[in-house]
Amino acid sequence: MKASKLTARGLAYVVRAVGRKIAKAHRAKQTPHGKQTVKKLMAHSASTNSLELSGDTKLFDRVARKYGIDYSLKKVEQEGKSEYLVFFKAKDVDVMTAAFKEYTGVSLKKEQRQSIRKKLEQAKERVAKHREITKEKTKDRGQVR
Repeated sequence: MKASKLTARGLAYVVRAVGRKIAKAHRAKQTPHGKQTVKKLMAHSASTNSLELSGDTKLFDRVARKYGIDYSLKKVEQEGKSEYLVFFKAKDVDVMTAAFKEYTGVSLKKEQRQSIRKKLEQAKERVAKHREITKEKTKDRGQVR
């Protein structure tokens, strides 16, 4: 850009370009938070711990996001079934135990809940029984004179 032909539009373009460059440098310096790769988690220069997770990872993601934990999931195949290792920073141990307690409570509640299809089948059976009872009542009356 030539300084002799500096217009308002040209100046706005230069200011925006410099702003983008500054923002990019700022993002590069920040450490990532939340779910990330194991490599990025190890780059935080903090010791890490791990836990085994055999349930739903999406449910764990929701709980971990609520507690603001920096973690990483690694899939491990054992004896034909897949499990996950959850790596997290050692300083987050107390927060992680609270999050894991909530996760286990929610997952147990979800497992104990009946499926909608079973509920629907039970409702159909009740309706069928109710129809049989009403048919029997109408058949037993006999002739009315």
